[in-house]
Amino acid sequence: MVIRHAEKPPSGDGLTPEGQARANAYAKYFEPFNDGKESFNVDALYATSDTTKSARPKLTLTPLSQATKLPIDTRFGNYDVSFLVQSLRTEPHGKHVLISWHHGHIPELINGLGVDSSTVLPNGKWPASVFDWVIEIKYDKNGKVISSQRIQEQIH
Repeated sequence: MVIRHAEKPPSGDGLTPEGQARANAYAKYFEPFNDGKESFNVDALYATSDTTKSARPKLTLTPLSQATKLPIDTRFGNYDVSFLVQSLRTEPHGKHVLISWHHGHIPELINGLGVDSSTVLPNGKWPASVFDWVIEIKYDKNGKVISSQRIQEQIH
């Protein structure tokens, strides 16, 4: 699954109060996550590496990480999509992975994960004003994409 980091302030590298509330809500929303067909727990967390301008992807997953005791893998930067994909294919990580990324780089990430981003994102792009989508990609046992969908979050 791929999400955009939570809401950001006009300046600084953190989250707005609304963004922190979303991050806090993720601790329950994703444990377990229900995609409308099945419920499951997340096995691994990934966030793009912190930069001097943003720690938001990691901050978005921190409450979920604390609740589940799962570490957040931050080895990969925005431009390291091929390395992340290679890692997901070769390193053990469990069945259900949640990735928090910067919206401008999510289309490349989705494409790298084997899905044409235009099939799950309008015009193949993540809109700058949208923070509440989950892109779910399912694979068969051989790593071939069998389905992908955009889910509107239901955080209450």
